[in-house]
Amino acid sequence: MKHPRLDISFIRTGAVALGIAATMPAAAQQPLPERPRLVVGIVVEGLSDEYIDLLRSHFTDKGFRRLEEQGLEITDMDFGTPLDGAAATALIFTGASPSVNGVSAATVYDRELRRPRAVFHDPATIGNFTTETLSPKALGASTISDELRIASGGLGYAYALAANPSEAIAMAGHAGNSGFWINDNTGNWATTTFYRDLPTRPQEVNRLTPLEYRLDTLSWVPSMAIDRYPDLPSYKKAYPFRHAFQRNDKNRFRAYKTSAAVNTDLTSMAVDYIRGMKLGGRDVTDMLAVQLTLEPFPYTRDADSRAELMDSYLRLDRDLARIFDAIDVSGPGMERTLVFVAGTPITRRQRRDDEKWAIPYGEFSSRKAVSLLNMYLMAIHGNGDWAIGYHDSQLFLNHNLIKERGKDLAAMRLEAARFLERMSGVSYAWALEEVLSRQASERPDAMRRSIFTDTAGDIYVSIAPGWQEIDDDSDTETPTTVARATASTAPFYMLAPQVKHQKIDTPVDARTIAPTVARILRIRSPNGAALPPLRL
Repeated sequence: MKHPRLDISFIRTGAVALGIAATMPAAAQQPLPERPRLVVGIVVEGLSDEYIDLLRSHFTDKGFRRLEEQGLEITDMDFGTPLDGAAATALIFTGASPSVNGVSAATVYDRELRRPRAVFHDPATIGNFTTETLSPKALGASTISDELRIASGGLGYAYALAANPSEAIAMAGHAGNSGFWINDNTGNWATTTFYRDLPTRPQEVNRLTPLEYRLDTLSWVPSMAIDRYPDLPSYKKAYPFRHAFQRNDKNRFRAYKTSAAVNTDLTSMAVDYIRGMKLGGRDVTDMLAVQLTLEPFPYTRDADSRAELMDSYLRLDRDLARIFDAIDVSGPGMERTLVFVAGTPITRRQRRDDEKWAIPYGEFSSRKAVSLLNMYLMAIHGNGDWAIGYHDSQLFLNHNLIKERGKDLAAMRLEAARFLERMSGVSYAWALEEVLSRQASERPDAMRRSIFTDTAGDIYVSIAPGWQEIDDDSDTETPTTVARATASTAPFYMLAPQVKHQKIDTPVDARTIAPTVARILRIRSPNGAALPPLRL
């Protein structure tokens, strides 16, 4: 009896399929790599690869060198425009620009109160170990921490530690277990009642070894012989730096939070978290996010803080090594951990050079700018409080008055911008419509992405280089700083078993960090992350 032709065809097709399967590449048949048990995300404000290159011979083998020699290195992670620490951190963890995630800066202007407030201000919450009332309510997109918690059904832990509240909240997100920071007025570890998890270690430090008393005997001095610091002028070697945080200085905690000492304390707390809470020790992925700083120390005797900055890098190198060692010894091991170190652009405000160098200098008074603009607009449109405030290089108009008088808001903004451009110390002034229509700055698309319209000012002012922007209404004393053009890029490093060692020298959009981390973890990207992940 003959077999039907159809059966023979079926047998031949099956044989061909088996043959194809047998010849498929081995990689296609390999199982997926094990998902990391722990994610450690480290944000370093002001990180620069120039100083890493300068100090490489002084580093240990377990810090920056380990990142460079074993992991992924991206020399220029592009943030679009220079953002402050809060906005840059929110961008990293959401994969979205301020125009989407809602965080354009640590503080925003409140039109009703006519004064600045914290971007995460939320009167519906109260603080733990602080009077601040904060929550992630203003964060308009999910974060890596959120998505990790959702993917694990809440079983995975997500903790954040930072010197400042805005960075801690941006990293912890909405679903994180907790975000702790260091209070400006007391030095205590603080958090918000929005987060229900209250780890014991920060509470123990507040009770047993509070910063208030430790600062009395703490001083910051060079960590190695001053003549070993490269490219340091002789006059800086003759007078090595020494900084103390005296009890009679009301800014002592703010000064401490901009010093290398804060990185050491944050690192110690991170190590305690890894050890004490056994992060990465279960069959689920945990996350620890830490914010550190390498911003120029603003409380130096002169504007040259190179010695302090180099010392900060040397100390941070050892701090990174401590975190990596804790992962190996008390955590799941680096072979089961994803570590990323993301720098953020250096601050646009830096100390003024000594007058003897004759660098052009001037003072731009926010109160004077508002007053002069009001006089100008009153002369044209009649009496009224047309301009109501100025904050963070943004001027705010009185929308209610403009509406009552039947004026066109867009026209008023353009009129005000053209007037402000004629003031001394102003390089450019752009009306909000010019920013939104991508007609402002040398990178109009990037500037548009940095604006969140709900909290945006009406006019954006670019202060001339070397000029000091004086906020007459601020009640916080800060060292004299002047405007300085800075890059909007910073280096980025990643260590993970699935990521091969490589160096990328071309600029990469910083918004790809979150989706790339999510891809390695095999979880969803944050809901505002529109760019695809890097294929590593």
